[in-house]
Amino acid sequence: MTKFDYDLFTIGAGSGGVRASRLAATFGARVGVAEEYRVGGTCVVRGCIPKKFLVYASEYGHGFNEAKAYGWTADNVSFDWTRLIENKDNEIDRLNGIYIRNLKNAGAEIFQSRATLKDAHTVHLEAEGRDVTAETILIAAGGAPFVDQSVPGHELGVTSNEAFHLDNLPSHVVVAGGGYIAVEFACIFRGLGCEVCLVYRGEDILRHFDTDISVQVHTEMKRQGIRVITQSTFEKIEKRDGEAKRVHLTNGTHIDTDLVFWAVGRTPSTNGLGLETAGVKVDKQGAVVVDDYSKSSVDNIYAVGDITNRENLTPVAIREGAAFAQTVFNNNPTKMDYTFIPKAVFSQPPVGTVGYAEHEARKKFSNIDIYKTNFRAMKHTLTGSEERVLMKLVVDGDTDRVVGCHIVGAEAAEMIQCIAIAVKAGVTKAQFDETVALHPTIAEELVTMHEKFKPNI
Repeated sequence: MTKFDYDLFTIGAGSGGVRASRLAATFGARVGVAEEYRVGGTCVVRGCIPKKFLVYASEYGHGFNEAKAYGWTADNVSFDWTRLIENKDNEIDRLNGIYIRNLKNAGAEIFQSRATLKDAHTVHLEAEGRDVTAETILIAAGGAPFVDQSVPGHELGVTSNEAFHLDNLPSHVVVAGGGYIAVEFACIFRGLGCEVCLVYRGEDILRHFDTDISVQVHTEMKRQGIRVITQSTFEKIEKRDGEAKRVHLTNGTHIDTDLVFWAVGRTPSTNGLGLETAGVKVDKQGAVVVDDYSKSSVDNIYAVGDITNRENLTPVAIREGAAFAQTVFNNNPTKMDYTFIPKAVFSQPPVGTVGYAEHEARKKFSNIDIYKTNFRAMKHTLTGSEERVLMKLVVDGDTDRVVGCHIVGAEAAEMIQCIAIAVKAGVTKAQFDETVALHPTIAEELVTMHEKFKPNI
């Protein structure tokens, strides 16, 4: 008889925590899971899934205008924000129920409570006012939006958490940030008819992506009427009449708006978890420090997902959770492979990317070839839209292996998921060239780029 209440106790029931807990339970472990908000975590409840619903909704705003060129009449079109939010909430409730059911069916016990560490084997359940013990503890509490509290009036803004539950659609939105969340919500609000201004401290948006992607998305956002202000930040935010706010910028200007949206990054949710009490080390950003098998500085405590600040993506957290369960509860040591992870930005048009950006590849490989094209999609020859598609291949010139693929354009994310399989498998540029094009499609351009790009120097 074990001296612990559980073989595994997981703090956080997001994507990584749920996958790890379910698998461990199927391997025979006695599993407890604590979640202080809702089972499903950021992705399901207030991240990827609800965001994608808002993206779909905003795309219809463009679609109704484009449909006229194809003979459709789209007069007296209206949008109901309240209906969208209600329908979104209903679906999130359904998914939340599925996650709960799957955990229970696997044999895991769920606690609706904040959980903190008292020592390396003891977890305190705040809602129940009691302690439980576990042989192994998994920290999977995720991350949270960052708000710059040094800015006077910062509390007048919302984050992505609150944006999914606004009572009304604002007429004007100011977004702070230039990463994928900032860009996505700027495009969402613009597609729904709002005036939008994005303010970013850097030289250009999406700085962690290939430079051509950054430039292309910036251009397309401006084409939609989104005002983009770079190399500036919020100085202070003032409350005015009603819902009105005035945002003062460090460049000396100000913007009047209805909604201020903070999208300046996310931080690991380690504060107050009691990690220091248990001896778990965190880095300067507050992330749990782990090894290749997600083990922390304490032998029986592990961590997966955004709280480790490795690759903060839902599918990665799921893979990390699965690798942890295999390693600890199935006698099958498994490492997460972080190479060639596909990524998407659901801007409008969207971004799909896998592998190295050009600037990264030039540092890693001695000889790099670039192939790229920029064109207007066939669809828009009738709509009159000037929206452009960017496609780019980064090739190791010594081996001919494709080490990066970057797309900005319709269905980019769908394309990149398929391309990622080939890129991870080691596909060469010659094999791209040998593949027959599927005509007429946007994707056919990927196999018809034959001339190396020569930059103007």
